[in-house]
Amino acid sequence: MPRRLLAVVSTVLAVSLLAACGGGDAAENDPDGKVTLTFTGYGGDGQKAMIASYQKPYTAEHSNVSFVNTSPPDVAQVKAQVLSKSVKWDVVAVAPAAATQNCGKLFEELDFSDLKDKGDLVEGTVGKCYLGNWINANPIAYRTDAFPDAAKAPKTVADFFDVKKFPGKRGVLTNIQNGVLEYASLADGVAPDQMYPLDVPRALKKLDTIRSQTTFAPNVGALQQAVGAGQVDMFILPDSRLVPLMNAGTKITVTWDVTVTALNAFAIPKGSPNKEAARRFIETVVSPPSVEAISEALGTQPINKAAKAKLTENALKVQVAGPQNTGKVVQQDVDWYSKNFDQVNTQVNNWLVG
Repeated sequence: MPRRLLAVVSTVLAVSLLAACGGGDAAENDPDGKVTLTFTGYGGDGQKAMIASYQKPYTAEHSNVSFVNTSPPDVAQVKAQVLSKSVKWDVVAVAPAAATQNCGKLFEELDFSDLKDKGDLVEGTVGKCYLGNWINANPIAYRTDAFPDAAKAPKTVADFFDVKKFPGKRGVLTNIQNGVLEYASLADGVAPDQMYPLDVPRALKKLDTIRSQTTFAPNVGALQQAVGAGQVDMFILPDSRLVPLMNAGTKITVTWDVTVTALNAFAIPKGSPNKEAARRFIETVVSPPSVEAISEALGTQPINKAAKAKLTENALKVQVAGPQNTGKVVQQDVDWYSKNFDQVNTQVNNWLVG
C-alpha cells in the first residue's frame, strides 16, 4: 500500500475509533500527575479569600496541583464550553440549583461516598453534581453617611422598597441566588414561611416600583465597588462582601428584619479533563479548617457544624446566625429552584431588558 494512502487509512481509523468511544470528550488526566486546575470564582475579595483558605493549604499538601484563577462564573459559558467540547474550567462556583437542574448535562455527577464526617455538614451541602462551601447571608444594609440618623434610617424590607419615605439610590444584584425575588415578594406582603413556590411575576411587578432608583448590578464585585464609591445608599449584598467593605473603612449598618440566605457551592463542568483531581480538591473545602478559614475571612455561615471559627469584630456584625440578628431568615429552597432555575433566570433577564 502506498505510504500516502496508508497515512489516510490510519487517520480514518483513528477518527472512527474516537467516534466509537464518544469522540470529542476530553481524556481525563492522571489526578496524581502534574495537574493545573482552572478555578472560576466570583473575583475580588471573595476569590482572594478562597485562594488563601482553600487553594494555598491544598497545594501545600499536594505539590502536583497548581491553580489558575479566573472569574466570573457563568452557566451560559459552561454550556458553551460543554457543547463545543472544549471545557477549560475545572472548578466553578455555582448555585446548587443550577448544578442540580443541569446535572449530568452541563455538570459532572460526583461521587462523594468517601467524604469524611458527612454527619457534621448542614443539610443540602452534598449534591449529586455539587458540593456546598458556605451559606451566604444577603442582608439589606445601608451607608451611615447616607442615613446618619439611625432613627430615620431604613429598618425593614418594606422600607427598602419605599422610595418616598426613603429616597436614595438602591443597589441590587440580578443574580437570583442573592435574594432579589424573595425580597421583592416579602415587600409585597408574602410571609416568610409562604415564600415557595415563588410568584415570579408578582416579585418582578414589585421590583418595578424601585426600578428607576436602583442600580441592578450583574455581579457582587460590581455592587461592592458601587457601595465603596458611595454610588448607592442602601443595598442587598452578601456578607462575604460586606466584611471587606467594613475592613476598608466603609461605614455600613445591616438591617436585621428578614434576611435571605443561600447555599453556595462548587461544581465541575462536564468534560473537564481534570475531573478527579478537581473532585478531590473540592472535597477539602468542607473540612473544619477550610470552613473556619473562609468564615473568619468573609463572615459566611459555616456549613460544617464541627468548625469553630474565631470571627473578627466586622465578621460578627454580619453573622446571620449571631445574636445581633433579631429578625427572621428565609433560606432559599434549593429543591424548588432546582426545578425552575433556568426558567426563572430567563424571566428575570427578560424583565431587565424590558
